[in-house]
Amino acid sequence: MSDQKSAKAMGPTGNLQMKVVKGDFGYVLEDVPHLCDYLSDLPTYPNPLQFNPAYSVVKQYFVNVDDTVAQKIVVHTDSPRGTHFRRAGPRQKVYFDSDEVHACIVTCGGLCPGLNTVIREIVCGLYHMYGVNKVLGIDGGYKGFYARNTIDLTPKVVNDIHKRGGTILGTSRGGHDTSKIVDSIQDRGINQVYIIGGDGTQKGAAVIYEEIRRRGLKVSVAGIPKTIDNDIPVIDRSFGFDTAVEEAQRAINAAHVEAESIENGIGVVKLMGRYSGFIAMYATLASRDVDCCLIPESPFYLEGRGGLFEYIEKRLKENGHMVIVIAEGAGQDLLSESLQSMNQQDASGNKLLKDVGLWISQRIKNHFGRQQKISINLKYIDPTYMIRAIPSNAADNVYCTLLAQSAVHGAMAGYTGFICGPVNGRHSYIPFNHITEKQNKVVITDRMWARLLSSTNQPSFLNPKDVIEVQEGEEPPTQLLEGENCKDSKFATKDIPSMT
Repeated sequence: MSDQKSAKAMGPTGNLQMKVVKGDFGYVLEDVPHLCDYLSDLPTYPNPLQFNPAYSVVKQYFVNVDDTVAQKIVVHTDSPRGTHFRRAGPRQKVYFDSDEVHACIVTCGGLCPGLNTVIREIVCGLYHMYGVNKVLGIDGGYKGFYARNTIDLTPKVVNDIHKRGGTILGTSRGGHDTSKIVDSIQDRGINQVYIIGGDGTQKGAAVIYEEIRRRGLKVSVAGIPKTIDNDIPVIDRSFGFDTAVEEAQRAINAAHVEAESIENGIGVVKLMGRYSGFIAMYATLASRDVDCCLIPESPFYLEGRGGLFEYIEKRLKENGHMVIVIAEGAGQDLLSESLQSMNQQDASGNKLLKDVGLWISQRIKNHFGRQQKISINLKYIDPTYMIRAIPSNAADNVYCTLLAQSAVHGAMAGYTGFICGPVNGRHSYIPFNHITEKQNKVVITDRMWARLLSSTNQPSFLNPKDVIEVQEGEEPPTQLLEGENCKDSKFATKDIPSMT
């Protein structure tokens, strides 16, 4: 990275949001804050890992200070090198003496498989890798900082919690009072804060970091992104997602058994996915028993030529049964038209959704009841809370371990105001603003959605009203991405063929 130039990007409120380092050939490093950015003459210490017997066989203990991870790995010969993030992992020097570390962990928002595994691995990572023995668990989410008791966490306390669902610390939505939270951190002498939660939680974490920085406190704030919907951008996936897709198979299989065991049986399964339909899409692809998948990103309509009702009738005549998977955020515009919809929000600021599963099940029953052509038998399954409450599977357990250890390495190295996660398979430190500005969504012009349509043989359900305009002459990029998150789907759809 020769001839590098460093700049600081400002947020809309004037607060420092990120550090940007530019190099040759279009190289851009979107760096994360460090304690040294606002505290001078901080002492450093040798990393205890070099004396850890478990790491004696490792060829290279520490991540090179210049190691970065590219956000895009599919490029053309003339492409700029593009955006990079700092690679996660242990550093040769740390900015905390192990004996002075007083860490805390908090879980916020909805439940998700893997929460207890992340808690366990943060505690064990601090204890076994860095010799830290003062770790507090904050009870009941953000409000627990100033309204609840704390829990002393040791490797013995957390030893087998990864086998349980939920979170041993408890959780809640809302309750974010920045001043009270930072007062509590300061009063308790906490100097490392690990915050596990979704985009709303991480927005709160960013504000906590800003207040800590304003007060000039030596406190590292590390975020571990959590969302069962997989709607956090930049990172490859969020923990709990694999487990959710796997568990969703049970509900889909039950719906399929019910549907095929009776004449004109229809099984409807509602899965999580407030704004993003990843669970529904991946569960459908994995199952191969699904005839129709409806997600928030792909509009659909019920009546008329090419509509859902016509497709259901066609499928029942062909197969005698049908399975429909619908994400909870799909079809909310249709519900708003038929129901008096109030724009209410929960304590985390999420829009309260109507139950689209019950609604669409009733609409299907009403339609075929009026038609009297086909007598249907419909079974509706909503496994949402069963999926959220189970322990994480093997793949997610390993992933949670890597996330937790990456967060610990980053905090000990003095980084702050960051979240950690894999970018193209390499764990990285990412500035808060990158995951709070937008959401990761299914791109319905991507090959993965085309694979789903090919698997289910469902129509696209797009009508002329859904055509998305693009600028004249603009060509869609060739990187239609299987790995590039959060792409804006601004592609024109012309002469949509009928699949009926």
